[in-house]
Amino acid sequence: MTIYLDYQATTPLAPEVRVAMRPWLDEKFANPHSAHKLGREAAAAIELAREAIAELLPKGGRVYFTSGATEALNWALRGIPGRGGLLIAETEHAAVRDTAQWLQKDRRKVALLPVGADGLLATGFKIPKGTQLVSTMLVNNEIGVIQPISELAEAAHQAGALFLCDAVQGFGRMDIPDGPDLIAISAHKIHGPKGIGALWVRNGIQLEPLLYGGGQEGGLRSGTLSPALCAGFGVAAKVAQQRLEADAIHVQQLWDVAISMLPKGWIINGATTPRYKGNLNLRRDGLDASRLISELRMIAFSAGSACASGSGRPSHVLKAIGLDDRDARSSIRLGFGRYTTVAELREALRLIFHAADGQMAIAA
Repeated sequence: MTIYLDYQATTPLAPEVRVAMRPWLDEKFANPHSAHKLGREAAAAIELAREAIAELLPKGGRVYFTSGATEALNWALRGIPGRGGLLIAETEHAAVRDTAQWLQKDRRKVALLPVGADGLLATGFKIPKGTQLVSTMLVNNEIGVIQPISELAEAAHQAGALFLCDAVQGFGRMDIPDGPDLIAISAHKIHGPKGIGALWVRNGIQLEPLLYGGGQEGGLRSGTLSPALCAGFGVAAKVAQQRLEADAIHVQQLWDVAISMLPKGWIINGATTPRYKGNLNLRRDGLDASRLISELRMIAFSAGSACASGSGRPSHVLKAIGLDDRDARSSIRLGFGRYTTVAELREALRLIFHAADGQMAIAA
């Protein structure tokens, strides 16, 4: 049996979500945009899901369903009318960085906000004149550090800019700070189904559509919605809200166990506080992380972001906090959460540290 420690990449489907999705995959298969009774029932289920998701987000905005957080982030960056500048943290997800780079072809100015060795944004930064949108992740997907979103959003607003928050790794795990104008979230990071996410848009913010066609989502996003995916997302959000405190206590316990087992020579990448404690990014000098992952096939963990694992690029997050390519190749990311047991984590760490010692012995 595989021990799963890759919660930043995706999470196991919650049993409650599987139960909620099944009717919409079987007898209630109607198109939610159809006017007949079955269609109206499907549409009603989608609206209930939208309300459940909105309960975990700031007041004064609307949830628009998307195919995932990548689409939501693309829409936020590309849908703001105008050609003003973009200011993004240098540790942002590839969905933000690559989209911003693409927008540079349209003569949009893009500037990067540097972070310190702890992964946190440096204080006292200046927002360049002409900046239209500032983008910062709430919880970093590689090193788990938590940025001061409310303060950053306030600074953006004072400079006349909008603020986008990638809240994928924080949604359903902590309170989402007020202040952002746009918030991207994803279902499969909170024990929901893959293939669905959402963009929360503050009231009064105007966006251009990213996808054209039937305009099914408030006239701004086209495409037939899946009642099963929406219902699953809604139930995942509802369960996350109910278990918010219990999940946080469990994750803290797992973190404490991991830290207590950490041998000499292992270093934690990024600040330990403020940090989401379900993310433990470690390095050991001289370790071959890829080889370690290959050797320990009974454990699912990673060397970085699954979203960029096929790109062949070194981790831009680890480079941003001052690590060189050698350090990055010596780093592993362990992600744990609701369904991880203490016994599983202890056994996985024992095997990981033992295999790493074996590598070091051969290298010596």
